[in-house]
Amino acid sequence: MSIKLDSRIPEGDIHEKWKNHKDHMRLVAPNNRGKIDVIIIGTGLAGGAAAASLAEMGYNVKAFCYQDSPRRAHSIAAQGGINAAKNYQNDGDSVYRLFYDTIKGGDYRAREANVYRLAEVSGSIIDQCVAQGVPFAREYGGLLDNRSFGGTQVQRTFYAAGQTGQQLLLGAYSAMNRQIGKGRLQMFNRHEMLELVVVDGKARGIIARDLVTGEIQRHSAHAVVIASGGYGNVFFLSTNAMGSNGTSVWKIHKKGAAFANPCFTQIHPTCIPVHGDQQSKLTLMSESLRNDGRIWVPKKKEDAEAVRAGKLKPTDIAEEDRDYYLERRYPAFGNLVPRDVASRAAKERCDAGFGIENNATGEGVYLDFSASFVKYGKEKANELDIHNPSQEEIIKLGKKVVEEKYGNLFTMYEKITGDNPYETPMKIYPAVHYTMGGVWVDYNLMSSIPGCFVTGEANFSDHGANRLGASALMQGLADGYFVLPYTIADYLADDIRTGTISTDTPEFEEAEKQVNERIQHFLTNKGSKTVDYFHKKLGRVMWNKVGMARDAEGLKEAIKEIEEIRKEFWRDVKVPGSDKTINMELEKAGRVADFLELGQLMAIDALNRNESCGGHFRTEYQTEEGETLRDDEQYSYVAAWEYNGEDINQEILHKEDLNYKYIKIAARNYK
Repeated sequence: MSIKLDSRIPEGDIHEKWKNHKDHMRLVAPNNRGKIDVIIIGTGLAGGAAAASLAEMGYNVKAFCYQDSPRRAHSIAAQGGINAAKNYQNDGDSVYRLFYDTIKGGDYRAREANVYRLAEVSGSIIDQCVAQGVPFAREYGGLLDNRSFGGTQVQRTFYAAGQTGQQLLLGAYSAMNRQIGKGRLQMFNRHEMLELVVVDGKARGIIARDLVTGEIQRHSAHAVVIASGGYGNVFFLSTNAMGSNGTSVWKIHKKGAAFANPCFTQIHPTCIPVHGDQQSKLTLMSESLRNDGRIWVPKKKEDAEAVRAGKLKPTDIAEEDRDYYLERRYPAFGNLVPRDVASRAAKERCDAGFGIENNATGEGVYLDFSASFVKYGKEKANELDIHNPSQEEIIKLGKKVVEEKYGNLFTMYEKITGDNPYETPMKIYPAVHYTMGGVWVDYNLMSSIPGCFVTGEANFSDHGANRLGASALMQGLADGYFVLPYTIADYLADDIRTGTISTDTPEFEEAEKQVNERIQHFLTNKGSKTVDYFHKKLGRVMWNKVGMARDAEGLKEAIKEIEEIRKEFWRDVKVPGSDKTINMELEKAGRVADFLELGQLMAIDALNRNESCGGHFRTEYQTEEGETLRDDEQYSYVAAWEYNGEDINQEILHKEDLNYKYIKIAARNYK
């Protein structure tokens, strides 16, 4: 074993840990920062915030993204909101409560110190973004407005209509542009990192490919930051942008970075159901809709069958014949239970024959706003002094209120499905969304490769086995604006006399050679099947056997099947075109090659964890009521895997014990 896990969690009371740590970390003086180069891979919220912050501080930053602009990073799709413990609603929120909700929501599989720090800096994120001009929604009194997300009983989610991620990304993007204008930040659009270069045990650069010209480039730096997001596209169909990939995290894993909890995948309950085999991605409807939408299926199977056959409309089903199953099973949280709980409950109803969608599997449930139209309509009528309004007037007024809150989401839904959600309930079903697993990092966000830092969804650190809604944006910006700028200085303090790192060394040469050999293999393979053929095949295995419900037998089968697909892929993949121009098939081939290895490790990790927790649901380990059944004695640890050669079955498991001192561990209960 070569990897030694040291989480470097500071000693002391959790309330003072981060402050004391900041007080005692080493610094790089402003006059020395210009001597240091930093590479950042990915320019979503985590990468964009880090790039802007480090450049503002005076470091030389090179930022890389595969899109044609950071403006197109997948963070843009996070519509619902961002959490922060500011207690504007005076409903009892606090840093501790956000910390507690996050640990509980993650089913007690997150690192306590990291989560507390996240809650602690959450308020600063909102202040930073307001200063940047992010147009958060405001209430009548002028304060920023809040709404609720799943797994909480307070309103702490700040939002900008249904486009919060987009507005936050514009804030980070404008901050980056300021630095690009000053020449401190060099932007490499349409570039993809294909190898990490390690010199004397430290990350010292990357090999990148210009996706337009095909040029292979060497870039050196004193530190490399990976902020490339999650790997949900290993399932082929997911809510991720189609270009989202796991290549950079997998490349650094193969160079020595431990990969933590790879099997922890979030299934989001409110996506538009799958329609057919030719679909290439899924669309997420924001979790914020669960604030005002009620989820139900017909109580009677014959009604569900009639709906699927097109013989009955949802609006024809009487109130007493509807099963609001989340409100029935979880009265305390109702429709706002965490995502993993809501997803499994939807699957249970559909498996039992109550699904309402006319697709191959009958999978779909309703998200209905009719009750909110009435509630908001009555309030609005009172505000407007409309006496004895008719039911029609009430509903009309209520729809306008809902439109103000979620209008763009309703429009998006109608454009995709052709159904008007103001007139008929939305159809939703769970889909792969977020990956809580990722590169193992210490408290300073550094991987097990010195000088290689990992932020945002690309690392494993803050969400445990299930992420609460509106916490992804919080972690990405916390890492980029308020954690990394401190912790990376502690590492870079040793490098102020190092000087520019040369790219003319054997390590760069070898890494570049590996990239070229892989590209040439794809282009000369003369296979017969497309890259998508293999990706879809992998996705089917992942969804059926490593998806929302897993068991030991299925996981063993999945490991063997993925291995077979891998062998067939390298033997029979066909990649047309050239490496000297834009070639999306070539790009995809490299990404799918990495997904095939990563998918196998996900199945191995899921098989190793003989318990259910959060998004990891093993059917052998559940309570009589179908809830997750953890085994804290055996599995209260972070599973960190070490790469050990091409045979993924030979990866080495390391364990970081999780110790809870400030929270009492208990079975999750949302009833």
